[in-house]
Amino acid sequence: MPDNNGMERVKPIAQRAPLSKPAPELVVGRFAPEQTFKTRAYEALKQAILDMDIYASSEPAWIDERQLSEQLGVSRTPVREAIVMLEHEGLVKSVPRKGVMVLKKTKREVIDMIQAWAALESMAARLATLHASDEAIAGLRRLFRGFDDGHKPSDHLSEYSSANILFHQTIVKLSGSQVLVDMTEQILLHVRGLRQITIGRDDRASRSIVDHLGIIDAIERRDTERAVILSRDHTLGLADYVAAHSDGIFE
Repeated sequence: MPDNNGMERVKPIAQRAPLSKPAPELVVGRFAPEQTFKTRAYEALKQAILDMDIYASSEPAWIDERQLSEQLGVSRTPVREAIVMLEHEGLVKSVPRKGVMVLKKTKREVIDMIQAWAALESMAARLATLHASDEAIAGLRRLFRGFDDGHKPSDHLSEYSSANILFHQTIVKLSGSQVLVDMTEQILLHVRGLRQITIGRDDRASRSIVDHLGIIDAIERRDTERAVILSRDHTLGLADYVAAHSDGIFE
């Protein structure tokens, strides 16, 4: 049944433990008929998975091919092809006689990914100080222009979380390296859901924006070494936090 936004909800097929939070829902939207069915099914399903709060529940999330094909208005063939593409990216896994399960990473895998992300983004920060235009760099500060004492990140977590993700993506794009963009995007696919959870804990949002503004200042000043250090340490701080404070997130 469509919700108030015209989106279709697919309820994951899963056994629910009595005391566990319900499994997250998969919300997909229809796409324009002129778009390639396989590509658009892939994009719609991928976005729906990214929007799921999979680490907020211990319950697995399942995808039903038949329901998806009905709600997207396509045959099951492009849906199956999209699922194969997502399997190659490590986002889902086909389980015989059960269906398609949305995959969660282990704690060790997530920490490894965040550490790799820190290395890649710090290199991106270095390249940004050397090659990005002043106009492009100015876009970083505009991302947080709406946050102040009257509009605190901790009071607007969803809005700040979106700005936070975009901030990191923008730094990598400012590097001018498509290789860095592709590599970090692949990592971000797997850690953005976890980052959305942790940003709301222990007043991390308030500390996060201070770190971000310091990184922006270093890039604006073309202070290469400081930009590298601040960018690296900021992301490694997330890895340290996950290592120490992730009880209840991972199975």
